[in-house]
Amino acid sequence: MKTNKIYIIIILIMFTWGMNVSALKVLVENFMPITITSLRIFVAGLTAVLFLTIARLVRLPKKTEWVYIIGGAFLSVVFHHFFLAEGLTKTSATNTGLILGMGPLLTVVFSMIFLRRKPTLIQLIGFLFGSLGVSFTVLAGSGGLQSINAGDVNILFSITSQALSFILIKRASETMDPRLLTGYMLLIGSFFLFIISLWKEPGGFAAMAEVSNLSVWAVFLFSAVLATGIGHMIYNYAIGQVGPAETSIFLNLNTFFSLIGAAIFLNESIILAHFIGLVLIVSGVIFGSGGLEAWLLKRKVKRRS
Repeated sequence: MKTNKIYIIIILIMFTWGMNVSALKVLVENFMPITITSLRIFVAGLTAVLFLTIARLVRLPKKTEWVYIIGGAFLSVVFHHFFLAEGLTKTSATNTGLILGMGPLLTVVFSMIFLRRKPTLIQLIGFLFGSLGVSFTVLAGSGGLQSINAGDVNILFSITSQALSFILIKRASETMDPRLLTGYMLLIGSFFLFIISLWKEPGGFAAMAEVSNLSVWAVFLFSAVLATGIGHMIYNYAIGQVGPAETSIFLNLNTFFSLIGAAIFLNESIILAHFIGLVLIVSGVIFGSGGLEAWLLKRKVKRRS
């Protein structure tokens, strides 16, 4: 698949994930957080396995691949979602947004350490623009960044574990289809989250029976099947194609798309500072993804020919 097409697909996934922020807020308000997360990820895993079965891509992992599957399941699913759920109960949305916006930068750092990949100057400028855009967006209309607390540390653990998982996914993609890896990771991760939910929220599953609103369950299916199952499967495939650092810069688009979703579905307002953040975020994507460098290289080749 051509790189440009992959980038377009990633942007569509980012839009879906942005809408998923509002969906998750609805789910957390109606269910116990870790319990509904374990069920959501389990359904997402089943969705991925069903797709892979139809595509005839399912196979048993090799012994060496189990290391990446187990590691990815804990980093990308268990640790990321557990610490995110815990952190959101103890810190502000402003702090959470800023810390999660560090994901692309952390991924670049880990790529340099573990994959020995050095970003170009243009890419570094892109990551800077993206971080500034996230900061502008989440700080808009707020009183500024609040003091560091236990919730902030949990969110930092959450995004750090996810960034590390991208490195494992890139390594695993050398021998295993990232989409199949995603299916295994989701199923295994959901099992361990289920165990945690029994400990943290013993009455969580019993309480689900009390939710009879069909629209809430429709939101659950959107989040589990489309955003989590299909979304993560395609995103992890893109990591294997273009690299973790180049792919992670698109995560900055989540912030803006989540604002659009909040405005449409949760009636939250969007102000001028949000649009300033959008310009910076889009600039960060253009610079940091390598798209600008590829365009400049094509122009250089055409001029020589």
